[in-house]
Amino acid sequence: MTEPLASQQLPVVTLKIERRSSHPWIFQKMVEKPAGRLAPGSIVDVRDRTGQWVGRGFYNGHSRISVRLLTTTQDEPVDATFFAKKIRAAVAFRRDVLKLDAITNAYRLVHSEADGLSGLVIDRFGETIVIEFFAAGMFRQRAVIADALKVQFPTARFYWFAEEHVGKQESFDCRPPEPPPPDLIQEHGLKFRVAPGSKHKTGFFVDQRENRKTLSEFCGGKRVLDLCCNSGGFSVYAKALGGASEVIGVDLDETAIELAKQNARLNHATVRYVQADLFPWLRDVVPNGDRFDVVILDPAKLTRDRESVDLALKKYCDMNRLALLAVAPGGIFLTCSCTGLVSEGDFLESIRRAAWQAGRTLQVFKVTGAGPDHPFLLHIPEGRYLKAVFARVE
Repeated sequence: MTEPLASQQLPVVTLKIERRSSHPWIFQKMVEKPAGRLAPGSIVDVRDRTGQWVGRGFYNGHSRISVRLLTTTQDEPVDATFFAKKIRAAVAFRRDVLKLDAITNAYRLVHSEADGLSGLVIDRFGETIVIEFFAAGMFRQRAVIADALKVQFPTARFYWFAEEHVGKQESFDCRPPEPPPPDLIQEHGLKFRVAPGSKHKTGFFVDQRENRKTLSEFCGGKRVLDLCCNSGGFSVYAKALGGASEVIGVDLDETAIELAKQNARLNHATVRYVQADLFPWLRDVVPNGDRFDVVILDPAKLTRDRESVDLALKKYCDMNRLALLAVAPGGIFLTCSCTGLVSEGDFLESIRRAAWQAGRTLQVFKVTGAGPDHPFLLHIPEGRYLKAVFARVE
C-alpha cells in the first residue's frame, strides 16, 4: 500500500516511546536523533517506536519541545492550504461565534495550540495585525501566514516579532520590521493607543478585556488604586466607564506610564499616574492610613523557569500582602497572575497566605481568566495561563 501523498518525501522522526497522548508537544528526551541534519522548524512525519504513524508537524532538535504536532490526519499536508484553513477558522470563531467586532476592534486572532497552530500568536489592533512567533517552524512559515491573513484583512498592516529568549531556545533569528505607527483601538466604547513593537508584548493586553469591564462595575464613586497599571487599561475603565471618584495608577515603567497618560486623555479621564516600584510606594502609603475602595494588582509574568516557580509564588504572596493592606474594609480586590507555570490552585494558596499575613479575610466571589478570544483545549492546559481573582476584603 502506498503512503498518502501528504507523507511522501517528508523526513521521518521516530519516537523512543509509544504514543499515548494527544498533547501536540513532544519533548526532546522522547525523540530519537534523526540520522541526517534537519533545519530547526522542518516539517516532518512522526512515528512512534513501533512504527505507527503519529502525526505531522515541526521538528526542532535545538528546542526542549522537539516536535510540535499540527495534524494527526495522515492525508492532510501541512502547506499553504493548511495554514489558510486554520487561520480562516480562527478568524471566523472570533467574528461569527464570539461576535467580537460588535465590542472591539482589538482581539486575539490565533491563540497557538487552541487554534491548531502551535507556536503562533496573532493579535488584531484595529488596522494593525501583530504576529508573535514561539517556534522556529512558525517563523519559517511567516510568508504563508501573512498571505493567509491578507485574505481575511486586506487593508491591514503587519508587524511580527519573537522575544529574544524564544529565538535563542528555538534557534532562529527574527528581525522585526520597523514598528508601525501607534494605532487607536476601541473596546466597550473606550479608546486606547496601542504601540506594537514596544516591549509590552504585542502592544496591549486584550486578554483582560472582560475583567476590565467587570471591575468597572464596582467603581462608581469609589477611590481606586491600579498597581502595575501598565498602559492604563484598568484605571481608564475605572474612571471613564465606572465613574470612580479618584483613580491612581502605579507602574515602574516610564514608557508605560506615558502611554497610560495618553490613554486617560483619549477618554477624558482624570487619573493620577505615578512612576514607582509598588513595594516602596505601598510601604509609604499604608502607614499613613491611606485606603482605597477598589485595588487592582496585575503584575507582569514573574517567571518562565519551572525552577523559579517557588520564588514567583513568594513574590506573589509579598505583593498581595502589601496590596491588601491598602484596601478599605469592605473594599474590592482584583489580583491577577499571567504566569502560566503558576497553577490556579497555587496562586489561590499564595493569596490565602498573603491575606493571613495581612490580617484580612477575603470573600472570593469570582475567579476568571483570559477573554473568550483566548480559548484553551482541555488536553493542553498550558493555554490557560491568566488567573484573575475578584474578592471582597474584610
